[in-house]
Amino acid sequence: MKDHDAETERRRNSLAIGIWENEGGAPGRDSMDDHYGRRVEADRSWTVYHVFTGVPARPGGEAMIGLSRSDATRGMLSLNLRNVGRRQERECLQVAPGGAEAEGCVS
Repeated sequence: MKDHDAETERRRNSLAIGIWENEGGAPGRDSMDDHYGRRVEADRSWTVYHVFTGVPARPGGEAMIGLSRSDATRGMLSLNLRNVGRRQERECLQVAPGGAEAEGCVS
């Protein structure tokens, strides 16, 4: 009986990790800004989507649907990385008290 319970737990963990990976991994700080994931559709194509709205991503106006898994992964990582860069730029534009630059910013 314990072997069955252990196998069930392993399957649950595997499913949770798969979902986590498809949603772009661990969300970073300020993850409500723009965070994209990928999902497989009924026709076995992949879609890159905004994880909080479920709407397909549209960089440049073109919906990211009907993709291969590798293209969806690349697109998801690119969008999330681009948003990390924007977030860092925003933080650098906010001047710390006393006129000091935010930590990690280059003048």
